[in-house]
Amino acid sequence: MASSSSSLIRRIVPFFTTRIRQNYRLLNSYASSALSQPQSQSQVEAPDSVLMAESCVRVDKKSSCRLRIGSWNIGTLTGKSIELVKILQKRRVNIACVQETRWVGSKARNVDGYKLWYSGAVRGKNGMSILVDMELREYVVEVRRVNDRLMFIKLVIGECTLNVVSAYAPQAGLDVEVKRRFWEGLDETVRSFPPSERLFIGGDFNGRIGSAAGSYAKVHGGFGLGDKNGGGTSLLDLARAFELVIANSIFPKREEHLVTFQSAAGRTQIDYLLLRRCDRGLCKDCKVIPGESLATQHRLLVLDIGILLKRKRRCARGLSRIRWGL
Repeated sequence: MASSSSSLIRRIVPFFTTRIRQNYRLLNSYASSALSQPQSQSQVEAPDSVLMAESCVRVDKKSSCRLRIGSWNIGTLTGKSIELVKILQKRRVNIACVQETRWVGSKARNVDGYKLWYSGAVRGKNGMSILVDMELREYVVEVRRVNDRLMFIKLVIGECTLNVVSAYAPQAGLDVEVKRRFWEGLDETVRSFPPSERLFIGGDFNGRIGSAAGSYAKVHGGFGLGDKNGGGTSLLDLARAFELVIANSIFPKREEHLVTFQSAAGRTQIDYLLLRRCDRGLCKDCKVIPGESLATQHRLLVLDIGILLKRKRRCARGLSRIRWGL
């Protein structure tokens, strides 16, 4: 029995030794080839006998994300939430900044697939909300209700951080102190976002920026309506201070797609969407969508953006394994 075992060992050991040497040479050959002739992952394949399962390399995978951000003063949200969501779905709005909801409290609710966050202090007055669709709601990492005229959300998608602010400026006839508090609050909010994070502001600013850019050429695209007034100047000053651009002033449009507010007194532009000037290239279009009857005076304003996202994918981890071919 001992003699038979010794004979078997003498035959097996050389066989395994030969196999190990062969696979070692194949592995070295593969590594040398990859180093001397850099090629893409799809062009270089490991030999069949070697499985490179041990890999902690992170691969950057780029993908584009097209988003539509909307802004709308709807007068009141009471009895309108379901109808509002249906319009957002029909118009393919992913994130909506909604002003003058007139709801009280600081809560959230689900409405037909959208997540709705709202903030209000006095029943029947002011009030803000932001809605996010089903695909993006899981990426919301922060909701900040500043007051009943200002709130924002923060989303992190891959390595991209987006801040979306909903704002409702006081009307021209209100007290100067009320206006001052609003603009100081918006200033402080915008200042809190790192420059590396993307920023979008949608709101009813109760001001006209005018049809011509004038001395605000870096923030006003040259396509507006009417004459500039005090509220519009405050918005332009804010945009210049933080290097923002007013998106619905940078695309040539028919008047029908510029008018955001209409009443018996006339038609004008007082609702705006803004983004960082360095991100202007992301902006594909910005326009008013007429025809929706949910709000009697204000119209839905939308901004289409394309964002290149970088998502990291981790390869499988495990021990290096040799296929022996026995």
